[in-house]
Amino acid sequence: MSSASSQTPESSAASGSHAASVPDSPLDPAIAARLKRNADGLLPAIAQQHDTGEVLMLGWMDDEALHRTLTTGRCTYWSRSRGEYWVKGDTSGHVQHVKSVSLDCDGDTLLVRVDQVGAACHTGDRTCFDADRLPLVDQPRTEEASRP
Repeated sequence: MSSASSQTPESSAASGSHAASVPDSPLDPAIAARLKRNADGLLPAIAQQHDTGEVLMLGWMDDEALHRTLTTGRCTYWSRSRGEYWVKGDTSGHVQHVKSVSLDCDGDTLLVRVDQVGAACHTGDRTCFDADRLPLVDQPRTEEASRP
């Protein structure tokens, strides 16, 4: 993998990172102005099954990926490891049909409600959160919590 793989095309350009402002964003200016991107110009995008609420995966989007997602009805992500855009399902057939996209109250996270076809995780699991559940630490019960 290249050492520049965590950079989006815009952040690796001569103009530098677009974390604060994206004058050449393909998005509606009102939407672009609300986004709070990280230093690489990316926002986390949580994919959630629209009818069950099941959290499927976390991907990353820059303005171009979000624009493609909003205009095609298919989830497009920025691959930090490959340094390129990818449309979920183009290779695997496990397509995400977009039902809605929401921006959180801070403007720094996207929620993409989808109709997932097949597995969401590249490992073949239904979700990226199926295989490695962490044990909860036993917590002392308070008197209030122990009441029926």
